[in-house]
Amino acid sequence: MKKIAHEDFKVSKTVELSKIPTTLDLGENEKKIEKELEKTREKLGELQDTLYAHGKYAVLICLQGMDTAGKDSLIREVFKDFNTRGIIVHSFKVPTERELGHDYLWRHYIALPQRGKFGVFNRTHYENVLVTRVHPEYIMGENIPQIDTVDDINDDFWDQRFEQIRSFEKHIADNGTLIYKFYLHLSKEEQKNRLLRRLEKKEKNWKFSAGDLEERKLWDQYQFCYQDAINRTSLPHAPWYVIPADDKPVARYIVAKTLYDTLREYDDIQEPELDDKTKANLGLYKQQLENE
Repeated sequence: MKKIAHEDFKVSKTVELSKIPTTLDLGENEKKIEKELEKTREKLGELQDTLYAHGKYAVLICLQGMDTAGKDSLIREVFKDFNTRGIIVHSFKVPTERELGHDYLWRHYIALPQRGKFGVFNRTHYENVLVTRVHPEYIMGENIPQIDTVDDINDDFWDQRFEQIRSFEKHIADNGTLIYKFYLHLSKEEQKNRLLRRLEKKEKNWKFSAGDLEERKLWDQYQFCYQDAINRTSLPHAPWYVIPADDKPVARYIVAKTLYDTLREYDDIQEPELDDKTKANLGLYKQQLENE
């Protein structure tokens, strides 16, 4: 199978999404790719156990993408071998009345994983510079001082919001959270195919919403907003990875391999050693149990 490296997908300079492929040929069939994913996620699960025992880092995985990009199924397949005590998934929907009573980052801050655990954000704090940028009228529900009409939501407003997001990520990174941001890069044609499948297959009908078609009409606006957000916020401590997402098994494998390969680079993540007294008395403790 074609070798890939996480640097191939990491955003380290200005990117144009329209020039980045949404497909990647790994030179193998789907069954072989799924087998490689299985091997990788098993190793990732073992690494998770070590990170949990080490207890000094948290891992935050942010998933963004257009509707039907495959976020839900990616979570299911990539993290299947994780111990449930060490991972929590948050799917952020339209803000509730309680959440709107706080600043827009509040609900994301309280959902952050604690040290030793993985947290997955299915849609993230970036919705606040994506959906709300395409639909600035949504900002009015936040009841922000000096924002009295949609006309008040200008370039300075978005510049400030991006600065707040960068500061938020820098703060949590400085305090032990390893941040991974994945944009599932889907083509408009493949989205059409997936929406059609939702309509054609009865068991998938529940996933369809007429609103998906209305949002699809705004495709170019969303692409601009995603591109701008990625270029403004892909930094060494919180990088973006643009993942070709037209082929779901390929996208899942790339995400799993990226996580495993980069986390292995933290050679200080080790299971803690026993203190000298306990280590010296292991034989005694074993004997006590055997003699019960």
